[in-house]
Amino acid sequence: MALIVQKYGGTSMGSPERIRNVARRVAKFRDAGHQVVVVVSAMSGETNRLIALAKEIQAHPDPRELDVVISTGEQVTIGLLCMALKDAGVDAKSYTGGQARILTDNTFNKARILNIESDNLRRDLDSGKVVVVAGFQGVDAAGNFTTLGRGGSDTTGVALAAALSADECQIYTDVDGVYTTDPRIVSEARKLDVITFEEMLEMASQGSKVLQIRSVEFAGKYKVKLRVLSSFQDEGEGTLITVEEGKQMEEPIISGIAFNRDEAKLTVQGVPDRPGIAYQILGPVADANIDVDMIIQNVGHDGTTDFSFTVNRSEFEKTKAVLESVRQHIGAREIVGDNKVCKVSAVGVGMRSHPGVASQMFRVLAEEGINIRMISTSEIKIAVVLDEKYLELAVRVLHRAFGLDQG
Repeated sequence: MALIVQKYGGTSMGSPERIRNVARRVAKFRDAGHQVVVVVSAMSGETNRLIALAKEIQAHPDPRELDVVISTGEQVTIGLLCMALKDAGVDAKSYTGGQARILTDNTFNKARILNIESDNLRRDLDSGKVVVVAGFQGVDAAGNFTTLGRGGSDTTGVALAAALSADECQIYTDVDGVYTTDPRIVSEARKLDVITFEEMLEMASQGSKVLQIRSVEFAGKYKVKLRVLSSFQDEGEGTLITVEEGKQMEEPIISGIAFNRDEAKLTVQGVPDRPGIAYQILGPVADANIDVDMIIQNVGHDGTTDFSFTVNRSEFEKTKAVLESVRQHIGAREIVGDNKVCKVSAVGVGMRSHPGVASQMFRVLAEEGINIRMISTSEIKIAVVLDEKYLELAVRVLHRAFGLDQG
């Protein structure tokens, strides 16, 4: 008998019939003798509907009250799934994040999990119940509802698997695994049987939508066995995400091409070239709870330099407003921005033992007349910022250039 945590996303929970399908799948695992914890998202589109509703009342919703509103989406699905399980003859009990004692900090809308008090869950599992937990949410020390940010249900699933020492955490979604890139852009994209945590972390951070980055961090940190599967297929092993690098580490060199459309680039021009200036620019940005991705500071001339970085496109205007006050404080010349850029990344542990990946990537893009706006690298990743209009072309040519279309 194994203890399995299963997470089902909004598409999987998108209608009463799909909820019944999830209940049937869970029942099969329970009938096989396994203990099962199920983590669910709100129905597809429900969180967006609730956010839009909040914005009809208040243009910039109060963060605490917004979490009260949007945490209701998962409360609906945990109750409906438990009803479906009971109807199928499976004893089940629902838990909100607070009832499951998923304790977080008080950063509303982007809370981080601090601890999970799992005794109640264990007692229900030992008594034979299937435990159904609302993803995406928790509670802070003052008892306030908190939410974990977009994709937070994945993080809930992996965190519960770690807290309960589960044998496996299964992430069910609308795809049957992790692909070399998005099959909607490249029809030749292939499903990977195995990928390392390092590679998956880079893929997620560079825009792959299969798993939320914090869930991969959790899984790697606590050595949670993680598997991505389709909730619409009964067969298949999905993709296993593992700590171990595969036997074929050196072939292929690149495991996947990730991309992110939701990028924006900002540049502070005419920045005084002196020690501490980077902190003076990015400190206020961090204080505004804005995540920064790529950063470039040009070589200084005549005592000034240009300082560029990227943020999520949804935070473009907010960041510009922060930078305008910074500009006046430090005496910079101008703030310029572009919210029509994208990021494309090549990821693979094989880079460690193969030189020339960057030059090949840059050559392929140059041959297509694609100009690179920014570059960022790590040991197993090369990411470039491009004009958004080149995204699909860049993904296709790089996927082919690195042989990812070959079985």
